Amino acid sequence: MTIAAGIDVGTGVVKAAIFKTEDGKESWLSRAILRIRQRDPMELAREAFEQTLADAGLASDDIDYVATTGEGEAIPFHTGHFYSMTSHARGARYLDPEARAVLDCGALHGRAIITDERGKVLNYKMTSQCASGSGQFLENIARYLGIAQDEIGTLSTQADDPEDVSSICAVLAETDVINMVSRGITAPNILKGIHLSMASRLARLLKSIGVADNLVMMTGGLALDEGLVAAMGEELGKMKGVDARITSHADSIYAGAIGAALWGAFRHEKLAASGQLLKAS
Repeated sequence: MTIAAGIDVGTGVVKAAIFKTEDGKESWLSRAILRIRQRDPMELAREAFEQTLADAGLASDDIDYVATTGEGEAIPFHTGHFYSMTSHARGARYLDPEARAVLDCGALHGRAIITDERGKVLNYKMTSQCASGSGQFLENIARYLGIAQDEIGTLSTQADDPEDVSSICAVLAETDVINMVSRGITAPNILKGIHLSMASRLARLLKSIGVADNLVMMTGGLALDEGLVAAMGEELGKMKGVDARITSHADSIYAGAIGAALWGAFRHEKLAASGQLLKAS
């Protein structure tokens, strides 16, 4: 039996998860999520880890491996670190074993990944540095529109005449939104237009790495945005030569932490089998 923790330090949120693996079975014991909001991510990582331990009824000495991902490599008590795309790929496979592609949509970028049946990364590509395909961009738009971030998806699905947002530049897109508001365009139609614009870019990203008829699992914070998920389905449906299906999961935001924990457990078992053992401190 192996008990491993995964800690994913993102730009806006820290996620943690603890898993037990035994006889090929993976059991999720606990999870925690904390928003950074100008706080020290390393302190939040410790806090999230301690929360997962308390929820699982465990002590730190019970953890065989603490795996980090994202920006978590500097966490002082970690055992090993895994690349973010590797962790998200493995986490997506846990959430849906049929998934062979991942669309990781976070605060600052989008990333398309193709995996094999084990969750190993075969190919990937990221969006450019422009933030107009990111969660931070949507958060800025919501703030301007005077709506809560968790209202974005629901409002978007209520659109009856989405407004085109052609700009791929975040600054220019925000200017477009200001003009839309002045013209009396409703918030649902603005948001749906933005979602469609984002989805068009992300769908092209998936196609560029060879996604054809794969099941695509959305991960990261924007995977919880039902408006973006719906827009992704629409845009993928328009693409020639692509018959991919998009899906999300209530726990998609934890995908990186899940994957880190599971890869950590795998690495620990390999080390144990070779007579080498690492223990989290």
